[in-house]
Amino acid sequence: MDLTPRPRAYSLLLIGLYASGLCASSAFAQSGSNRIEEVSVLGRQLNLIGSATSASEGQISQAELDLRPLLRVGEVLETVPGLVATQHSGSGKANQFFLRGFNLDHGTDFATHVDGMPVNMRSHGHGQGYTDVNFLIPELINSIAFTKGSYDAASGDFSGAGSAQISTANQLAETRLSIGGGDFGFRRALLTGSTPAAGGELLYGIEQQDYAGAWDSVDEDVDRKNLWLKQSWGDSRAGFDLMFMAYDNSWNSADQIPERAVASGLITEFGSIDTTVGGESSRYSLSSNWRGSNTLGDFRASAYAIDYEMNLFSNFSYFVEPTGDQFQQLDDRKLFGGQVEQDLQTQIATMELRNTFGLQLRRDDIAGVGLRSSNQRELRGDIRFDAVDQSSASAYWEGELSLTSKLRATTSLRYDNFDFDVTALAAGDASTLAANTGSAGDDLVTGSVSLSYAVDDRLEFYASIGQGFHSNDARGVISARDPMSGEAIEAADPLVKSQGSEIGARLFLTERLNASLALWQLDIDSELLFVGDAGNTEDTGVGSERQGLELTGYYQFAEMWSLDLEYAYADSTFATPVDGFSDIPGSLEHVFSGGIGFRRPDGFHGYLRLRHFGDYKLDGGVDADGSTLLNARLGYAFNDRLSVTLDALNLLNSRDRDIQYFYESQLRGEPAPVEDRHFHVFEPRAIRAYLEYTF
Repeated sequence: MDLTPRPRAYSLLLIGLYASGLCASSAFAQSGSNRIEEVSVLGRQLNLIGSATSASEGQISQAELDLRPLLRVGEVLETVPGLVATQHSGSGKANQFFLRGFNLDHGTDFATHVDGMPVNMRSHGHGQGYTDVNFLIPELINSIAFTKGSYDAASGDFSGAGSAQISTANQLAETRLSIGGGDFGFRRALLTGSTPAAGGELLYGIEQQDYAGAWDSVDEDVDRKNLWLKQSWGDSRAGFDLMFMAYDNSWNSADQIPERAVASGLITEFGSIDTTVGGESSRYSLSSNWRGSNTLGDFRASAYAIDYEMNLFSNFSYFVEPTGDQFQQLDDRKLFGGQVEQDLQTQIATMELRNTFGLQLRRDDIAGVGLRSSNQRELRGDIRFDAVDQSSASAYWEGELSLTSKLRATTSLRYDNFDFDVTALAAGDASTLAANTGSAGDDLVTGSVSLSYAVDDRLEFYASIGQGFHSNDARGVISARDPMSGEAIEAADPLVKSQGSEIGARLFLTERLNASLALWQLDIDSELLFVGDAGNTEDTGVGSERQGLELTGYYQFAEMWSLDLEYAYADSTFATPVDGFSDIPGSLEHVFSGGIGFRRPDGFHGYLRLRHFGDYKLDGGVDADGSTLLNARLGYAFNDRLSVTLDALNLLNSRDRDIQYFYESQLRGEPAPVEDRHFHVFEPRAIRAYLEYTF
């Protein structure tokens, strides 16, 4: 089978954007010295009254990220109010995310982008919408703009519950070397800085992280490497960026374990049943962003090419098969795509209408995505192996109409067209291969309407209704037979629509108090659920209904002190009971987080953060216990060049559970599979110290 990528319009767009941007870069270089860079307020101190379309959108700055102690890179997304990032496996695997009553698995209904590049992986080896952000260097994030609900026209695929747009820095004021170490074999070295180059600015980041972990019989042996190179010309209004990212990681995993194995004394809470699971992953990308203006208005364009691989070994059911249930999941793909946006300002009578028109193209050329049985990482046989060519073309419009000096109406329309092409390369027999090979296409139109009423520059009210969607795995869209049994199966819907609405309010007082309240509702046509013995998700075929409340408050007091509080409530049920139960497994009902921080003029700074989620339901109506986690950071700057930071992760040494599931598994010696709760405990208290030197 020839898997060579076929020429398409996407490749032409990519080449065109790069060429046009590179040609423009010389002009930006020449004019850069004459431009004055705008100083912008970012994060919680940014007043969004008059610009936001809902109470549940916002922005996080690098200064806020710099306060937070992080156990894992994925926790940068916990800055989105109400979002929880957990882990049930090793340090190189994508996090498990929860938001607005969704167990998002690894990101199925939360769209994440970095400088215009999509992070969510379609038709991924481990889960639809797989969102692995381990390639991020948190210190080089400039800001995170987030939305919740389905009212943002540009977010597109996987945006039913919300989205995050991560922007990286273009320039750093200092060159910094950070050396860190701590409990359980943690070591990290990071060099960041920027320097004038080629008429612009070259930003760089080099990172190496190693970690053994706190587990009884598993050395995680994390070997995480990152390299960022970003060349920028111009400024935030008119400029061109070209960025190269390289990420490589390998690790061993301590997966979730069954309660009965701990209760019987077979293992401790930090033990493992299969000590040979783990994986490796890599991501290399080249991307560009161009911003400027023409006779119509402001113009933005981006393009990207990504080379991605993953090789993952898992075992969730242990010994249902006498020789063991370990399996290997593979993913080897290249992504190509880009986006253009054009702003246009017009008049309707005496009212001002601000328009944005956008076009997005994406192609996932997957040379191999598969599931294989294995034993101690040795291949035993193919369960399913496919080549997938999946592409999409999307167009959208968003218009904001100023009805009065206080009242704004924002409307959007979006059209998406998807093509799925699957070639089954390995399965049970020839007839199954033929039945699971084919092509399909689908399209849909979504839209949204929002009203915003500003009482004054301190208080604004919002009402929104809109539609979002996620695509399903191409293999499920095409498949007609189970690859193991050969039995006929029903194909999944290619595109699954969601509809949400919310009302809310935002209060902003002189950069000291920023608070918001949102009452929301969200329905989705078809719910996805985690399947423990396959380590994957399954389409239930039924819809779901969710409604809830979110309350956030950020307060800056006494100049040096800041306080942030976030509470989210969600009531989540199936539209039709599944296996006799209406509660959606893994949907968090209550999520609370809060932090208090200080920064003194004598060089001391600190931050204390609490995250709590309450009890929730698992499969079969089984209860899962909630958890509470407290982290702390304390730092001191000796002078302008030398500083030290101490992080205390899981400060109270809680034995609460990071995540829980309920499903069947079989331990060695058990005559049959047993239904049981399976969990992954918090890692024990760990102290990490960082010494930073500024050049």
